Amino acid sequence: MDPEQFERVHAAFLCFHGEFAPHLGRKQWRERSRDYLRGLLVQSEERRNAENVSEAVAVSARSLQRVLTDARWDDAAVTAHLQTYLAPRLNDPLAVWVVDESGVPKQGRKSVGVSRQYCGAVGKVASCQIGVFLAHVGPRGRALVDKRLWLPREWTHDPVRCQAAGVPEAARVYRSKTELALMLLQRAKALGQLQSGWVTGDDAYGASPDFRDGVAAEGWLYLLEVAGNTPVWPIAAAWDVPSYSGFGRPRKPRLSPGQRREVNERAAALPASAWHAIPVAEGAQGPRIYRFAAERVRDSRDGEPGEAVWLIHRSNLDGSEPRRYFSNAPVPTPLATLARVAAARWPIETEFETNKTDIGLDEYEVRSWNGWNHHITLCLLASAFLLTLQQEWGGKDAPDHPAAGLPGGTRSLAAAALDLRPTPRMAPGHPATQ
Repeated sequence: MDPEQFERVHAAFLCFHGEFAPHLGRKQWRERSRDYLRGLLVQSEERRNAENVSEAVAVSARSLQRVLTDARWDDAAVTAHLQTYLAPRLNDPLAVWVVDESGVPKQGRKSVGVSRQYCGAVGKVASCQIGVFLAHVGPRGRALVDKRLWLPREWTHDPVRCQAAGVPEAARVYRSKTELALMLLQRAKALGQLQSGWVTGDDAYGASPDFRDGVAAEGWLYLLEVAGNTPVWPIAAAWDVPSYSGFGRPRKPRLSPGQRREVNERAAALPASAWHAIPVAEGAQGPRIYRFAAERVRDSRDGEPGEAVWLIHRSNLDGSEPRRYFSNAPVPTPLATLARVAAARWPIETEFETNKTDIGLDEYEVRSWNGWNHHITLCLLASAFLLTLQQEWGGKDAPDHPAAGLPGGTRSLAAAALDLRPTPRMAPGHPATQ
């Protein structure tokens, strides 16, 4: 790699930060936010707390900590601008919105939102914080584009605790994770930048009729995972009408017994002809192919037939690892389309892992509301910068790509360039000083 390539990365970084600098408060916070952002990209050997990041960028740990906790800048405005920035880079007719949550283990009682709950990061109930995230996934790339910290009732019902952690009054109302996810989707729709006609998510979201109804009411098609023991009804449920003897009140019709069945039972009863092998993505070993089947059913609402939906069944070719989904897609929707949307759910798991490994999404030592939101927002920016490099330079696997041959590809290129070419203080006229 020659010096010119490093200079290109450095110039791209300054331009990228300048894009968001007007939302990052006064000049001091703009400079420190740029240092922190650079540190997230450079630091990789140790945990990305303020102390270690400060050593990587030669800026005091206290000043970096303050840009998270004390600085007054609007993370919601930064996130809105991020979606505007990403729109021309990600929008595609085949793109899908994905909602999911991610937990970070945390000890003590003072870190905002911390409580004992199931934490996917450790695979068991543990003391942790949980964030709800919105991602945009499509053929042109994927990115986490918004977030909300979930507050359990033990927090929202404790105003003293919330005040100590700096939780704004408007956020002290309990909202479920599905409510937060719907709010993220609604905010993205109101911004009108990133586009998609589909929403997908795991069974934590598919299990909620209110979430499914809310997504549909906003005009989206959904394909949401449900648990295998979820009950459903036939599309044309049968009713027993008791005969009337002529005396007393006529008895009301009742649903014929034995109709409501779990989705796993329905899958087992499907004939072999109902299943189709469909490739959904390219993997390291070649095309990723799964078996899919779909049927029309009614979901169960208060023990009775509810909305007519698609019930989609998916498994490996040998029948292992079954998955079930509900979708409100129109009846003529091809099974291949439903399969494609179902496959969009999994890239967010890779995105979480990449953001934690490469950027330190889960590596912070802050307790306040501002601290969590500011750190996560800057991590989303760092991830978007890497996406920009990869898109504009042709992808790390291209023979002429500057990152070719470097471990970690684009991320290693950015880290090397920003480490070897330290960022100077902002000069008058730089976008971040305006």
